[in-house]
Amino acid sequence: MTEEVRRNYLEINSINDLNEVVEPNKDYSLNLLNPINFQLNKFFYKNIGKKHNWIDRLVWTETQWIDYVSSKKVKTFIFKHKEDLAGFFELISHKNEEIEIAYFGLLEEFQNKKLGSYLLSEAIKISFSENINRVWLHTCSLDHRNALNNYIARGMQIFKTETVVI
Repeated sequence: MTEEVRRNYLEINSINDLNEVVEPNKDYSLNLLNPINFQLNKFFYKNIGKKHNWIDRLVWTETQWIDYVSSKKVKTFIFKHKEDLAGFFELISHKNEEIEIAYFGLLEEFQNKKLGSYLLSEAIKISFSENINRVWLHTCSLDHRNALNNYIARGMQIFKTETVVI
């Protein structure tokens, strides 16, 4: 069975273009995952991605996961509610002074609470603290129904759209 999927690539070129949101209460925290732990990346990828057809990494071996999260170009941030895992994002630094938000999401029980807006704002702010020129990501019609609206509401703009068959 094949399906057409619309993929949008979005970018933000200045921290001044970021439309921030209200921080959640103090029960929430966001921290760089240090030391790295590929099992957490894998957990979020599988659990958030299962509803959104994230499939490319499902075939990765343990070695591939470890190599990926061990790269100096990759940083993973973990979002928690008290001690419970809530969400994550992965940032990949690219040579041309830009950062890609590679994966981003909330576990299902934390969705639809405006936490995604906060998490995206933080991903963008953290990225620009690295003295870069652009933050970008891609989303598609299989992602959460509010994903594209959230990206645009934060100040990101679509720079490319394509249709792919999966």
